[in-house]
Amino acid sequence: MKLDPIRRRLLELVAHRDPPTDLKKASLACGKNHAYLHQFVHRGTPRRLPEDVRWALAAHLGVDESVLRDGTPPPPQPSGARQVEAVTTRRPRVYSRILDPDHEPGVVAVPEVRVTAAAGGGAVAEYEALGDSWYFPVDWLRHELRARAADLKIISIDGDSMEPVLAAGDKVLIDTSRTAPSPPGIFVLHDGLGLVAKQVEYVPNTDPPTLLIKSANPRYQDYERTVDEVTIAGRVIWFARRL
Repeated sequence: MKLDPIRRRLLELVAHRDPPTDLKKASLACGKNHAYLHQFVHRGTPRRLPEDVRWALAAHLGVDESVLRDGTPPPPQPSGARQVEAVTTRRPRVYSRILDPDHEPGVVAVPEVRVTAAAGGGAVAEYEALGDSWYFPVDWLRHELRARAADLKIISIDGDSMEPVLAAGDKVLIDTSRTAPSPPGIFVLHDGLGLVAKQVEYVPNTDPPTLLIKSANPRYQDYERTVDEVTIAGRVIWFARRL
C-alpha cells in the first residue's frame, strides 16, 4: 500500500532512533503485540493510531506526540547541540505522567522505593514507598524483561562502586522474585554492613555456600560472604540514566 505522511514519518523516526529500535520493539513499548505497528504501516490496520498508542509511541521514540497526529506537521526542531539535548534528556517520567493505569489497561505502575533490608540470610527486605510510580507497558515487561509487575520495584543507585555500569543517581528496576545468584548478575543486597548493588555469583563447591561479591569499579576489592550473611532484595533487570 502507498504510505501516507504519518506512516512514512513513523518509519523515519524508528530508523533514526538512538538507541536503535524497530517496529516490533516499538509495538511492545506501546503495550501491543509485536506485529501491531507492522500491520498499521503496511496493512493500514488500524487506520489511525489510537490516542493512548500515539502517546506511548511518542515517548518511546523521544518525540512530541503531535508528530504522530494525523494532519499535524512536526513541530520545528532546534538545531545542533540543542536538538541533541532536547532528545537525550527526555526521561521515562514523561511517559508516566501521561498514562493512567486506571484507564490504560496496557500499562502498569511500578513503585519507586527505598530498601530497608535487615542483615542476615533469610531476612525479608522491607520497602519504604517514596510516593512516585513509574508506568511501564505490560507486554514490554512480560516479553522483553520476562517479569511480573507485582515483583518489581524502582530504586536509586548511591555511590560509585559499580561505575561505569551503574552510576550514582541511576534508577534501577529490580525483580524481587529473583533472589538466587544463578546465573550471575547484578543484585541489590544487604551484605551485612549496608545496602549495595553488586555483581554477585555463587562460588562452586563451597561449604557453607559462599557468594563472590564484585564491583565494576576497579578501585573496590572483591569480597566473599556466606549465603547466611546476606539478604538479596532482587536482581537488577533494567536501568535509566539522565544524560
